[in-house]
Amino acid sequence: MDNRSKSNNLTFWSLVWLLGLAGQLCWNMENQWFNTFVYAKIAKDPTIISLMLAISAIATTISTFLFGCISDRKGIRQKLVSIGYILWGIFTILFGTTEFLRKDGNDTASIIGVAFAVIAADAIMSFFGSMGNDIGFNAWINDHMNKENSGALGAALAVQPVIGTIAGTVLGGLLVGADDNYMRLFIVIGGSVIVLGIVSLIGMKDVSTLKPSIKGSFFEQFFSIFNVKEYLKHRELVYVNLMLAVYFISFNVYFSHLGNFMIYYLGFTADTMGLIEGIGLLIAMFTTIPAIKLIRADKSSLIISLAIIVNSIGLLIIGLLVSPDSVDPSTIWNPVLLAGVLFVGIGYILFLQTITVWSKRLYPEDARGQFEGIRIVFYVLIPMVVAPLISNPIIKRSGEYIDEYGFKAYLPTNTLFIAGFVIVLVTLLPLLAATKEHQKKASD
Repeated sequence: MDNRSKSNNLTFWSLVWLLGLAGQLCWNMENQWFNTFVYAKIAKDPTIISLMLAISAIATTISTFLFGCISDRKGIRQKLVSIGYILWGIFTILFGTTEFLRKDGNDTASIIGVAFAVIAADAIMSFFGSMGNDIGFNAWINDHMNKENSGALGAALAVQPVIGTIAGTVLGGLLVGADDNYMRLFIVIGGSVIVLGIVSLIGMKDVSTLKPSIKGSFFEQFFSIFNVKEYLKHRELVYVNLMLAVYFISFNVYFSHLGNFMIYYLGFTADTMGLIEGIGLLIAMFTTIPAIKLIRADKSSLIISLAIIVNSIGLLIIGLLVSPDSVDPSTIWNPVLLAGVLFVGIGYILFLQTITVWSKRLYPEDARGQFEGIRIVFYVLIPMVVAPLISNPIIKRSGEYIDEYGFKAYLPTNTLFIAGFVIVLVTLLPLLAATKEHQKKASD
């Protein structure tokens, strides 16, 4: 009996959920709480966050292509998961220790040195996180997928990012607390990932059918990923990936700074901020149920159109109607802010759910790994490099003030959400092109 026939046992499903949710919690922590950590412990300067986003995106992309090639050539998944998760957890904790390098006062050299350490630790963490989760875990799931369990696995992978975002936002806020104890958060999440990496050493097995796939030299096989001519033949997929890039440029313009906007500009504590975001996302999660039926009915264009409209409304609500004068930071009951977060959350969840399925349906069967790597370029690399080029100057122009040490400091303001609103509407252009290509195929 090979490992495929064992894919329905308790060990397998426990690993699917534990490793999957731990990975999503860790990614959420990086996207949500690393940025507020920088403002709380290092300096209120968006340039540090901008560099973190760009460099970690580059590290993630390199890791995806590098370990994707190694995984195929060596025929290994479990080792990448185990080693990747353990190192991922270790560098998550080490990231938190950078706060102890920061000295009080206005020592510019000290701040620059700590900022460099923060950026480097984040990039290394992202590198090993991609090794363990993006490549090792996802490839292991694909290897074990068959006709009997594909539906259940697909549902698990679809809902895990949503649960991870909600749980990470709420749990992260509670762990950080009103006393800004970020080290507690990093130890709990990082330690959990280390433990699961060790568990995977014992309980995880590669499928017996997994064999090394060697196609020429390592460099020949690695660079075969970048077959642009082959990629451009898939016109519908090109437009779908352009949608992905534009939407997440908009998303990263405001979301990377949402926590700092709510904590330092509006005046909420980290735990209250986490609850406000968590409530909005929890309610938004229920929209995934009717969306599944519409996706099956080939209505992806309609769902994404609605997602963009709802997202735009949420950004306008926050951008125009939410300010320090219009909120009560002592309570989560702020109806206008909650409505804005809810609409943004609905748009985000519907868009990500739909475009993930749409793009995967278009991958050629003999090059799914290569095309998954290309997707990372549009989903992670381009948005996280381009978005800071937009958000950083906006914050520096609209949120400048002098801190207690006489330094210039910068707070994210409502202007970011207006910028996000303008950019997200551009997503409609590649959506129209992708819809046209899809209809053309359907009529052939």
